[in-house]
Amino acid sequence: MNDRDFMRRALELAALGRGFVSPNPMVGAVVVKDGRIVGQGWHRAVGQAHAEVNAIDDAGPRSRGADLYVTLEPCNHTGRTPPCTRRILEAGIRRVVVAMEDPNPAVTGGGNAFLRAHGVTVECGLCADEARRLNEAFVKYITTGRPFVILKCAATLDGQIATRSGDARWISGPASRRLVHEMRHAVDAILVGVNTVRSDDPRLTTRLEPGRQARDPLRVILDTRLSMDEKAAVLQVDSDSDTLIFCGPDAPVDRRRRLEAAGARIEPVPTAGGHVDIGAVMAELGRRGVASCLVEGGSRVSSAALAAGVIDKLMLFLAPKLLGGNDGVPLFRGPGPDRMADARVLHRVRVRRIEEDVLIEGYFGETGP
Repeated sequence: MNDRDFMRRALELAALGRGFVSPNPMVGAVVVKDGRIVGQGWHRAVGQAHAEVNAIDDAGPRSRGADLYVTLEPCNHTGRTPPCTRRILEAGIRRVVVAMEDPNPAVTGGGNAFLRAHGVTVECGLCADEARRLNEAFVKYITTGRPFVILKCAATLDGQIATRSGDARWISGPASRRLVHEMRHAVDAILVGVNTVRSDDPRLTTRLEPGRQARDPLRVILDTRLSMDEKAAVLQVDSDSDTLIFCGPDAPVDRRRRLEAAGARIEPVPTAGGHVDIGAVMAELGRRGVASCLVEGGSRVSSAALAAGVIDKLMLFLAPKLLGGNDGVPLFRGPGPDRMADARVLHRVRVRRIEEDVLIEGYFGETGP
């Protein structure tokens, strides 16, 4: 094995923290001595030991004189846990290989500089692109204070997300739906409009295969006038996470009281064009510590999010089905640009098969992960 192999193992370990560490980053680490791994660790949960500490503890005395491979620059400040740099020095690590610097503008470079100042060899940049993609949500959140937003859509080949009667179950296949639940597990919040609640009555929870611990995201509903039924399934679920409804500032007080009595949390925000301003929603979610948000529709919410420029990543599932009419529900419903030159362009596009479906992934904006 070589340096890249060891770092890729650290990245695999980091991914084991997906869904459990936000708003912290996913981090993995391995301790290597005499060309073989003698210690492994990852950040398992918020408030628990960091990856470097877990890997060093796993290696024990073998850490002295060893190399440490870590996917993110070791911290040099005290938060919920002590600085990892101190633990690295105490363990006698001689060389640290880092995938990427900490993107937090308040601390970036500080951990690496501290280690170098104390005689540790530090190399940074190995597998940096992979590390940045792994923590793309953390990078966006820590640098802007706003969540990384993924728009997820499932459509027929003729671009429709439901039939003319509103039936949308099921467009995509079982494998695609399983992947969507993996996405729900990974994000901090899932967002839909009130029309989706009315038509589909979703629970907006995470369901993984038996034996796996699943984490429910914060359930976010956009409902300008608070017209949602207090008996909706999203308010009846047994879950550790909350249901947060964003409404307009003039929403009826009696409806607010009714929904709050049913267990919802209500947050008024400004409106734009007669509907909840989705940009204001994302700003408020960021203030609440939400680092990532999965937008699941419907078509008006998707259109508003796209127009507002809040979407960072698109995940479009195309099913091998045709409705064959023009009276179904389109992917986007709302005003679009007059000229093709003004179309939103995806970058770093990836296309892959999910059994019979096709998943198209891409980013808006030429910079980023």
